Amino acid sequence: MNDKITIKILIEWIGILVIFSIISAIGNVIGYHYPFIESLIGMLMLCGISLAGLIIERYVPWDIPSILYISLIGLILALPISPVSGTLIYYTSRVELISLTTVLLAYAGISMGKDLGDFKKVGVKGVVVTFFVIFGTYVGSALIAQVVLMFTGMI
Repeated sequence: MNDKITIKILIEWIGILVIFSIISAIGNVIGYHYPFIESLIGMLMLCGISLAGLIIERYVPWDIPSILYISLIGLILALPISPVSGTLIYYTSRVELISLTTVLLAYAGISMGKDLGDFKKVGVKGVVVTFFVIFGTYVGSALIAQVVLMFTGMI
């Protein structure tokens, strides 16, 4: 549905994903003492799934976000009937979520700094709205987690 993928776009995506993988794997070594190679393999597997979802999103005629394709590919590959599920689960379990979010938030901060002029134009109202959106998302997530944990008997 969108523009077709050029070699330049594909190389850019791969470059970003590889850099993200290496930094996240280093974070896993420092923060969680996982072996670097195992963390890197897990990250590269996740990046391969992400890249496949991004490519599929460009060529499927429906206007569906790439995150849906990425999630479906990951889910199918991790199913017990998948021949790669054991390997995929082993290596991706060597990747901690917090090491991913650290890199992601750093990248978001850099992107935000790049657009600081546009951010200043938003003004105080935009900052207040942003605060309430983030606060509401946090409280909503906490409430959902609380209900699920109570429902499953974990608390």
